Amino acid sequence: MGKRETFSPFDAAEYLKTDEDMALYLDAMIEESNGDPRMITVALGDIARAKGMTQIAKATGLARENLYKALSADGNPEFSTVMKVITALGIKLHASPAVAVKSRKAPRKRSTRELAGA
Repeated sequence: MGKRETFSPFDAAEYLKTDEDMALYLDAMIEESNGDPRMITVALGDIARAKGMTQIAKATGLARENLYKALSADGNPEFSTVMKVITALGIKLHASPAVAVKSRKAPRKRSTRELAGA
C-alpha cells in the first residue's frame, strides 16, 4: 500500500487576505445563496475570523464566543447583529435590481401648440 494522504478541512478565512477579497467573497456568497441566510452568515463568520474575531467582537460590543456561535452554520443571528458585524468589517452593502431593467425612452417633448390643443 502507498503512503496515505491526509487533508485538513478547507477554511475560507485562510484565503481572505485583503478587504477586496473579503468583499468579493461575501458578494459571491450572497449571489450563490439562493436566499439561504446560513450561507451569508457563514461567509460573515469566515471574514470575521480572517480579520480577527477578537477585533470584531470589540468593534461590535458583542462577546467573541457569541459571535462564533451566531456566525456559524447553525447560528441564527438577529439582523442587528449582522449589521453590527458588517459595519465592524468595514463592508458597505448596496442593492441593485435582481433583473435587468429595460431602459425607458424619455417621453417626447410636446410643443406648446400640442399642449394648447391646437
